[in-house]
Amino acid sequence: MFRSLLLLLALLWSGAAMAGDVTNPVWPRNWPDPTVWVGDDGRYYCIATNPTRSIVSDDLFHWEMTSVAPIDIASWGKMQAVAQRFWAPDVQAVDGKRNMYLTLYNSAEDSNIGVLQEYAPGQFQYKGIITSSRETGIHDTIDPEVVTDPKTGKVWLFFGSVGGIHRIELAKDGLSLKEGAKYEHVAGLKVEDCPDRSKVFEGSYLHRHGDYWYLFVSSGFFGNHTYQLKVGRAKKLTDDFLDREGKPMKEGFATTVLRSDEGDQFYGPGHCGEIFKAKDGQEYIFYHCHVKGSRRPDSRPLFISRIQWDKEGWPSLSPTLSQGEGGKPQLYPTLSEEEEKERNK
Repeated sequence: MFRSLLLLLALLWSGAAMAGDVTNPVWPRNWPDPTVWVGDDGRYYCIATNPTRSIVSDDLFHWEMTSVAPIDIASWGKMQAVAQRFWAPDVQAVDGKRNMYLTLYNSAEDSNIGVLQEYAPGQFQYKGIITSSRETGIHDTIDPEVVTDPKTGKVWLFFGSVGGIHRIELAKDGLSLKEGAKYEHVAGLKVEDCPDRSKVFEGSYLHRHGDYWYLFVSSGFFGNHTYQLKVGRAKKLTDDFLDREGKPMKEGFATTVLRSDEGDQFYGPGHCGEIFKAKDGQEYIFYHCHVKGSRRPDSRPLFISRIQWDKEGWPSLSPTLSQGEGGKPQLYPTLSEEEEKERNK
């Protein structure tokens, strides 16, 4: 019954056009944990978990594979000496150069954030480890997000999952920790305190809009419909991030902006990438999502949705595709507090 109260995103596998002849997913191959940046040629580039290839676009909606490997063979060898798996890249311009931050993962107790630096357009070389769970004791040192505060010039690393999302200051070039910097817990509960992971956050993404920094996170289990995209905000990167009701993210509170229900064709949206303004003047946000019935059940293709901001400065995701003939409800934007209570009865 509650579904009839919702503004449906209605993103359909066979849906109608979003921009020209575009439908979601905008890249149908497995492409989880995306990061997108604008190259020196003005085109959009995107890589994802296990970044052996990159894709490129002129308009955010149409993508094709590039012929350039984003990481050179020597760098892969150095990283494979550290870890077995490589997750959730984040590409950011820091101090005039483009860096890639990457999870180097063996286990929750043995996980690392590494850094690479661009040496040719779209090509990166490994520079080393920035932080390691073996040294800090912060389990799941994964999902890096690096941001430079334009007011202070300080560079910050946000990361984490089952051990909580943490923040620490980096050196000016973003290649190491700032001397004397301290780790601070900023969002999410530890998994032992919240086994259903509804208040365990990961996949950090920071976006500046108006007077606020918005911290987008994902909660739930990434492999099923419980995974969803949430947000909180703060006026300074060093302030406490709060949800729409003013509750702190460090206590596991956050405002849902995109979710799914069990049985939906598209389910488990989360781990968003960057927000960009397209040629149509609208802002769009990237994320990954499962598609029910895929030949590869664990595949998480690349999706895109239009993002809007209300008069109080809170984001919502609006329809990007029309529902289409016989359309089924798929992904849903933010619920009001009353709708959330009704849903959970």
